[in-house]
Amino acid sequence: MISTADARPAVARLRRTRWQLTALITAITATCLIILGVVAATIDARSRASALDDSLDRVVSGLVRAVELPEGEETVDVSQLENDALANGETAVLVLSSPGDGKWQEDFAHLRSWLPKDDGAAGLADDADLADETIFRDGYDGAGRPVRIAATPITWEDSKTKAVVIAGTNPGMFDRDRALLIWGLVVGGLTLVALSAVAGHLLSSRSMRQAIVMLEEQERFLGDAAHELRTPLTTLGLVTAPRRRNPHEVERALVDARALGARMERIVAGLLARARMQAGVTTMEQVQLLLDQLTESVVEEFPKAGIVLRADPTVVVGDPNLLSLAVRNLIENAITHGAVNRGAPVEVHVADGRVSVRDHGAGLTPQLSSNPFQRGVTAGRGSGIGLALVAWIAELHGGTATMEPAAGGGTIASIVLPPPPIG
Repeated sequence: MISTADARPAVARLRRTRWQLTALITAITATCLIILGVVAATIDARSRASALDDSLDRVVSGLVRAVELPEGEETVDVSQLENDALANGETAVLVLSSPGDGKWQEDFAHLRSWLPKDDGAAGLADDADLADETIFRDGYDGAGRPVRIAATPITWEDSKTKAVVIAGTNPGMFDRDRALLIWGLVVGGLTLVALSAVAGHLLSSRSMRQAIVMLEEQERFLGDAAHELRTPLTTLGLVTAPRRRNPHEVERALVDARALGARMERIVAGLLARARMQAGVTTMEQVQLLLDQLTESVVEEFPKAGIVLRADPTVVVGDPNLLSLAVRNLIENAITHGAVNRGAPVEVHVADGRVSVRDHGAGLTPQLSSNPFQRGVTAGRGSGIGLALVAWIAELHGGTATMEPAAGGGTIASIVLPPPPIG
């Protein structure tokens, strides 16, 4: 079930914008994480490769010193390797020697299955002997699994015998660590993307909520303005309707038109002040004023309504434009709903910070009895905006707005304001 607010085109556009912002934030986050993940994986691969080569170099360099050629012998001595920690650790080790005839023989082996087969090992020894320095190769062990290998040649003066120390990694260890890193980056990245999507959606929802509130305030302002200006605009149309007039009637029409223009100006100023205050742009004006005189000036705007005014001097603190609007709405509401008994006047009483307006109409209807000041609630005439503005203005001034049945028929609508501070 779609609410009326959600069905409005402007609100629908704002909600689409919310999802677009969420998608944009998620896409930007995902792109950044992918780039960072690729960079991290690349740096990690290079770092691991460098660390792996360094560890292999430490092994072969350390074992070179343990391979000896006894004086006068052509066979190398690898007995020290039997108890050497480097030669019997987690790294595969192979020592090959050659008496100088180009054929290599195996003198020592540890974790032999992790290194290339005989032909591969002999070829690696030839390469190291030819390079005359430590070399690094990517090869395959006896089972065809990839392995990183380092080989260092050993030569002795005045002897054709030579040897090569070969060291290789544990097959798959490097790939498992790298796979764990990749999975960590993937899972962590997806988690961060999901969190950014949720956070982006919540933040955009919060910003859109404020925009929707502002949109509703704008629509409320337009509706209130239409309601408040309808009567003076209608009256202005009647006053300025084209017909034959004598000079006195023309002058009277101009006076009425100016009065209606001033009234509309006050109405718009009050509505704008309400909209600006609700938007937080401005604050309510606080001046000390005579509520009885303010009410008298509002009553003078209805010279033909037959209003009976009883006003005692009373001082309040508030915004004169907003209070004038509240009193005006109370009087207009009484005139509208008291029209069923045109012989009875509208009675306005001002005393002790209270303005009470009584009509002699049909009284409170079931629609009004529950909450007569709720926006949109009406007894069948008007739009229900006028009394809602009265309640808002009263609350803004720290007061209250009430409506109750009157003795003998009709209703009494009042606005009660707190007394001014002493001192």
